[in-house]
Formats: sequence, structure tokens, C-alpha cells
Amino acid sequence: MNEETFSSYSFLLDRTARRVKQYAQQRFKELGFNITVDQWIVLKHLYEHKELKQNELAELLFKDNPTLTRIIDLLCNKGLTVRNTHPEDRRSFMVSLTRNGVKKVEQLSPKVKDIRLKAWEGLSTRDFNQFKKILNTIYQNLG
Repeated sequence: MNEETFSSYSFLLDRTARRVKQYAQQRFKELGFNITVDQWIVLKHLYEHKELKQNELAELLFKDNPTLTRIIDLLCNKGLTVRNTHPEDRRSFMVSLTRNGVKKVEQLSPKVKDIRLKAWEGLSTRDFNQFKKILNTIYQNLG
């Protein structure tokens, strides 16, 4: 493959990722979720992992610490997360969901699933599996 082909694929990948996120954010707003897509991703990971060190969460989400700090600050202000000092390391924070945060994730999960399924309309299970394989290969090539 030549450089132009690679550039075209990179453009398509970036363009599609942006469209997916824009569509989801638009639907979140229309449905009155009162959170952003990035905030949802934080909430969902905390729901799955119960409690995480803030820097572990940043690594899982591929977010830099200042960006994640702002997201967590907003979620704390909304009463959805809580940040506690790590019991063994005062320089670290443990982040977890509040009861309202757990309720929010459980309430929104089916709706978010429907939003995500919109992107897969018209694709077969075979298409999806092939796409997943390609994305995983690209990710592993760069790791």
C-alpha cells in the first residue's frame, strides 16, 4: 500500500470516530441525559470496576490527568462520583460512584446501547467481527 492509501484510511477512521461521538453527544442532549459522552465513559468504567485510583482510570480511558480531573470534578459536582484519599497513599485519590451515580448508569445503559446500535445498522455479525479484528490488529501493531 502507498502512503496515500494509508492517509485515506486514517482519515476515514478519524472521521468515523468523530461522527460516532458527535451523534452520541447529540442524542445524549436530546434525551436529557445531563452528562457528556466522556462523562458517561467514566461512569460506565467506575460501574464496572467499583473503585479505581484516578491515575488508573486515566490510563484505562486514555485520558491525560488534567482532562480526567475536570471530568471527575464535574461528576462530583453532579453528585454522581466521589473522590476519596487513597488509604495507603495520601497523594492518590480513589474514585467511585455514589448511589445516584449507580442509578444513573443503570437508568441510561439501555438507552446508550440503543444509541450505539445505530452505528451498526445494516452490518452483519460477520462485518462487525471483521471490523473488530481489524481494529484490534491496528491497536496491537502500535502497542
